[in-house]
Amino acid sequence: MKKILITGINGFVGSHLAEYIINNNLGEVYGTYRTKNEDFSNTKQVRKKVELIECDITDSYSVDKTIEEVKPDYIFHLAAQAFVPSSWKSPIETLNTNIIGSLNLFEAIKKNNKNIVIQIAGSSEEYGLVKEDEVPIKETNPLRPLSPYGVSKVSMDLLGYQYHQSYGLKIIRTRAFNHEGPRRGESYVTSNFAKQVALIEAGEQEPLVRVGNLEAKRDYTDVRDMVRAYWLAVEKCIPGEVYNIASGKAYVIKSIIDILQKLSKKEFKVEQDPKRLRPSDVEILLGDATKFKKQTGWEPEISFEKTMEDLLDYWREKIKLNNTRRE
Repeated sequence: MKKILITGINGFVGSHLAEYIINNNLGEVYGTYRTKNEDFSNTKQVRKKVELIECDITDSYSVDKTIEEVKPDYIFHLAAQAFVPSSWKSPIETLNTNIIGSLNLFEAIKKNNKNIVIQIAGSSEEYGLVKEDEVPIKETNPLRPLSPYGVSKVSMDLLGYQYHQSYGLKIIRTRAFNHEGPRRGESYVTSNFAKQVALIEAGEQEPLVRVGNLEAKRDYTDVRDMVRAYWLAVEKCIPGEVYNIASGKAYVIKSIIDILQKLSKKEFKVEQDPKRLRPSDVEILLGDATKFKKQTGWEPEISFEKTMEDLLDYWREKIKLNNTRRE
């Protein structure tokens, strides 16, 4: 059995990846978490089947000790400050976590075992300002990040390339476009809208969904398809190369509202909230995943409508459970 280390295992993607690996009997799963983020609700389905390790990736000693003790065959580097709006408010924390944290990981691998295969989770936000004639976006597109988060992911991406070229580390760079599904944090647009609808259905919010920019276009993939892609990346992709992972279909943010209105048990109105607008926003992120699909044979299987249905059901159940606990 392969030993698999997931940094940030109790996060949205990390928890789904752990489930995928365990449900398919692909290896022994170890996962890191930070002391100040000891919420393990996302991993409750697999809690007894994974070994959790306290490790702050910004602490080089802690990272080095973890790699030395676990001796993993594969590493999925998912630990990050991953919320774009937060990067405007806390740019130093974002850069420190996403850049220095990744650097600590690469240094620990270089010291302990250069044969470990590492997938680093980059982002479509690296592309940032995309021109009309550059869509769909290929891996060769210029990187023009428009947020501190995007800058941090470009830095991690290029560090991964540099450590592969300089030291031979088996780093596979993926640039995932938007991925959503159950357990997505409520700060993210899909989850925030779904939670508001669930609260309206429960009678805990007036029938009004507050929104930001509804005109931006995003390429959405279900998180369960995304973690399957991450596994294929370490199994089939070429170290040092970079791969887009995307559905290849762009949705206007307003379409999320349209889907939720069809799924909702109650009618609601929509109102733009100026507080939800960003200093600068990426107008369109539509990915070309041809390179990744040719290398791995991956294709997304879950429709965006199904993703939103499952996300809304997640919030319905969570709100119901919270109400039961209060009674």
